Amino acid sequence: MEIVTKTADVTINSSLWNDMIAAGASPDLIVNIADIYAWTVDFFGLQKGDRFRILYSERLCEGESIGIEKVSYAEFLRGETCLPAVFFDQGDGGNTYWNDKGESMRKAFLKAPLKFNRISSGYSLHRLHPVHGTVRAHTGVDYAAPTGTPVRSIGDGTVLSAGWGKGGAGNMVKIRHNSVYTTAYLHLSKMAVKAGQRVSQGQVIGYVGMTGTATGPHLDFRVWRNGSPINPLKLESPPSEPIKQENLPALDSVLVQMRAALSPKSES
Repeated sequence: MEIVTKTADVTINSSLWNDMIAAGASPDLIVNIADIYAWTVDFFGLQKGDRFRILYSERLCEGESIGIEKVSYAEFLRGETCLPAVFFDQGDGGNTYWNDKGESMRKAFLKAPLKFNRISSGYSLHRLHPVHGTVRAHTGVDYAAPTGTPVRSIGDGTVLSAGWGKGGAGNMVKIRHNSVYTTAYLHLSKMAVKAGQRVSQGQVIGYVGMTGTATGPHLDFRVWRNGSPINPLKLESPPSEPIKQENLPALDSVLVQMRAALSPKSES
């Protein structure tokens, strides 16, 4: 087995998956990037012209890729905005990816409860209902996805209910994350948790379906703050504990090295 260092520089034209595959990136690299930026980049809202620059090592066997060893450094660029992510292991079994300020790339809530799908209907207080034909509030976001797609809890919490919901919700899981935030996941084909169960961020709590009132398979995702519905796409998530103060100089040094290693190759 051989481990080689590589770079990738991908500009979004259609989607993260399509454009990275077209640029020669492996599916494993795409999954790694999606996991690293799961808390900070809305992959359902990528725009044409967005750009990912990546420095990583890949495991090869007789010239064939058998997996990503590690993403050492990455940047997400949109206009003048740059969101860097650098690998730095403090040796405490905790977070390993940080931004240039020493803040953890992990946050209290994931940006979305699904991977690699599309938003089919947004948050609106005056939406024409596709089934009933009447104008009514839609206080969630619909993610179109095939039946059986895993649905993840966006954060740690306790399952308030897991069963048939009212008003056309179908199979629904509702989770209380803390004293402020509660989330719900509607129209599930089946549920993977029970009421009273503790769940962790990213844990699969059910699967996409079209139970209840639905015109096709999708997830209706909802968020409440202090009991009032809010737009899930505008949910602000606090970061996890920052890097230890004594490790900041070492992180800065690694950041400089990684940027120097990436820039000449990706800009040539």
